[in-house]
Amino acid sequence: MTTTHNATAVTLATTPDTASDEAVAAAVARAEAARDRLDFAKSARAAYRALIDFDAAAREGLAPTLVELIQIRASLLNNCAYCLHMHTNDARKAGESEDRLHLVAVWREARHFFTAREQADLALTEALTLVSDGGVPDAVYTEAAAHFDDAELARLIALVCAINTWNRVALATRKVAGTDER
Repeated sequence: MTTTHNATAVTLATTPDTASDEAVAAAVARAEAARDRLDFAKSARAAYRALIDFDAAAREGLAPTLVELIQIRASLLNNCAYCLHMHTNDARKAGESEDRLHLVAVWREARHFFTAREQADLALTEALTLVSDGGVPDAVYTEAAAHFDDAELARLIALVCAINTWNRVALATRKVAGTDER
């Protein structure tokens, strides 16, 4: 089986079941070597540092799994493979289940996997990520406000703004999934 990877058309040969770790590492290295966009962290150090600080302040006091659900959902909506790869791995490290990770994209059809609080947050994440589709509806905001106090809600909004910014930076600079430097 052959799979094409991102706009650089890196070809990854795989066995019928799964790719070997070496093949994946080689494909990631080829994709990164073919990347022809600037390194945002090096080219805009102050902006990069400010975004890191904003992101850290936004997540302060929030449950790590909730943070990762937000980042995964926004990254899915924005088609950001780099951030999706990073945050699904971070979610696993935080103890998130594979079932829930697989169902974030279709959470409305799998509500029984997510608490009412998480559902309110996922809806808010979607509305804010897709803000040009009509803003954040009153019902979405009201439901989120019913589950989070003002300080938490403000941090959730900030976190959604942060991941949307990270997604846009990663997409604009063609960051390669699997090359997270953290």
